[in-house]
Amino acid sequence: MSDNISSSRLTDIDGWGRSESLRSIARRSFQFFYDNYFRVEWEGLEKIPDDGGALLVSNHAGAIPMDAPIIMHGVEQHLGRPVYGLADHFFRQIPVVGTMWSRLGGVPAHPDNAYRLLRDEHQLALVFPEGTKGTSKVFTQRYRLRRFGRGGFVEIAMKAGVPVIPIAVVGSEETMPILFKINSLAKATGLPYFPITANWLMFGPILGTAISLPAKFKLRVLDPVHFNVPPDQDRYSKSRIMDESESIRLTIQENLYDMLAHRGNPWLG
Repeated sequence: MSDNISSSRLTDIDGWGRSESLRSIARRSFQFFYDNYFRVEWEGLEKIPDDGGALLVSNHAGAIPMDAPIIMHGVEQHLGRPVYGLADHFFRQIPVVGTMWSRLGGVPAHPDNAYRLLRDEHQLALVFPEGTKGTSKVFTQRYRLRRFGRGGFVEIAMKAGVPVIPIAVVGSEETMPILFKINSLAKATGLPYFPITANWLMFGPILGTAISLPAKFKLRVLDPVHFNVPPDQDRYSKSRIMDESESIRLTIQENLYDMLAHRGNPWLG
């Protein structure tokens, strides 16, 4: 009997550490907040393919960002496709948090991992090219996109032969806005940044870390970007990679400005 239980547990966890049973529990638990707390609205979901690999690329914000779970939940809920979130390896090093992130679909953001997900397993992968530069912005800098690194996500998409699908997200900047940062504490704790948020001032450090503010989320899926280059090449044009990366960044930025111009109260929607 114990062998059967062990076998069942093993089959529930895929090669990336993702557990479908835990994802199912997470979806049911998160649904209320998705529908009633963040009141999520999507535009253009039909642009995400029903099958095959694709790299979802989005802006990123909030001291503890809610955009990743909302995108992953929304795509899985509405399209029935799992989404693997590529995140800094730092998360895997945090006790309990690292394991839970893995079980819920988190994968260390390494080019080899992204390639295998996209090319070999034909999955949807989600990446935030701003990285911690996006989540560490103070509130006065909200919705101003940071540089998309060196365009590594474009090169991975080219190599894997899949499209990049940009997603513009409004709402994440208001869930846990950073008022200021303490660099000395970041160095002492080994954190990428040590934020003092509005949530901390409202609820205290413990509850303020756990409670996101109820901003309304609006997400716009933009047209897929196809690169029309042969996959699996040893090398791709660095100048084209940078140009494509900047073009995608600007497209997301322009759509954010448009969405903000038509947005009402961020709390009431």
